Amino acid sequence: MAKDTPKSLRNQVMYAIYIRNYSEQGTFGAVEEDLDRIQALGVDWIWILPIHPTGQQARIGELGSPYAIQNYREVNPEFGTLADFKSLVQAIHDKGMKCLIDVVYNHTSPDSWLAHHHPEYFYRNAEGRMYNRIGDWKDIIDLDYSHLALWEYQIDTLKMWAEIVDGFRCDVAPLVPLDFWLRAREEVAKINPDCLWLSESVEPAFIMDNRARGMVSLSDSEIFQAFDICYDYDVFEYFRGYLTGANTLSAYALRVNMQEFIYPDNYIKLRYLENHDQARAKDIIPDGLSLIHWTAFIYFQKGMTLLYAGQEYENDFRPDLFNRDTVNWDTGRDISESLKALYSIKSKEIFANSRYHLTALDESDILVGTHTWGEERLIGVFSCKGKPAEVAVPLADGVYHNLLYGNDVVVKDGKLAIHVAPIMIETRSDT
Repeated sequence: MAKDTPKSLRNQVMYAIYIRNYSEQGTFGAVEEDLDRIQALGVDWIWILPIHPTGQQARIGELGSPYAIQNYREVNPEFGTLADFKSLVQAIHDKGMKCLIDVVYNHTSPDSWLAHHHPEYFYRNAEGRMYNRIGDWKDIIDLDYSHLALWEYQIDTLKMWAEIVDGFRCDVAPLVPLDFWLRAREEVAKINPDCLWLSESVEPAFIMDNRARGMVSLSDSEIFQAFDICYDYDVFEYFRGYLTGANTLSAYALRVNMQEFIYPDNYIKLRYLENHDQARAKDIIPDGLSLIHWTAFIYFQKGMTLLYAGQEYENDFRPDLFNRDTVNWDTGRDISESLKALYSIKSKEIFANSRYHLTALDESDILVGTHTWGEERLIGVFSCKGKPAEVAVPLADGVYHNLLYGNDVVVKDGKLAIHVAPIMIETRSDT
């Protein structure tokens, strides 16, 4: 892992925005007008999905994918001007938050500036045509990093943006050589030594399939050498598997616990229920009580929490990336106050420094998490089905304060009754 990655990132929350579908206007300015509301949720980082022009050739949908980029050094005129973007970033900074943008360096649109000016930088198939190696992505062509001049262009581009923004979320970063990312991090640090690097690390099956085809496909352990934060896809399939009945809750907990010893001491995972590539949390967890428990759990998890715009209103549809599909800001549901309360707990220092362990009680669909740091402990109890249960907890009998809702809870005979609400208890190991 990046040796200088601060553990304090585990205390923080990121909020992801797709400019096109965030508002009816679909502009940088519309987001700027909403920053007070976002900040009030408890947000440290705003991640903006690709801001660059979308290619015209081979478009999917009416407006095309934001990940089929035409020019890395320009902004999409649909969203506004470069001055408008800089104004948004300055406003984010003025609110005490930071901004990172998407970096899509595995591929470009077929009609990109690079394809026109440097066609030698791209892979070609047996017929000599530029193509993409994944196959399913019909609207892009893959860059070939065996050309060192491409490295210079890409790193110079990162340095340009690093003078404006605070970090980069790197799309399918495992498909780009590790040595490139290591050099990019080193070079960008000369412009912004505090630049944040977030990798969209990928599913295990995706890694193995690509390696079988002779492609670069980096594991999380490799990616962590250059990046501060990795996606949670190494365990996400077990989370979804529990929801669908494909695996037990214990199978999921086992994989989460493994992260504690297979990654370096300062590893940071991005914890989420949903993102722009996955179904909305409300769609896969329609029961309101269950969803509150799972939402509390991703804040309790060791790592940085991710919210996808609209999650605070329990949107149950995922906006279409390829067309205008505005987030529904009037669902009739609002968990903003719960998110604010969770954020205040997330700031506790124990989340940054703890030894973390997760226990699953399959018979009652309960997760019990424990953060331990010196004599301090933070214990969380979450009902994954939203049902009441009696739970064995590592606490002495007595009355304890639930940090999340301010109510008292009782441990008797080593068991705690969980009713409607998630429980988080702060105590000491000698208690």
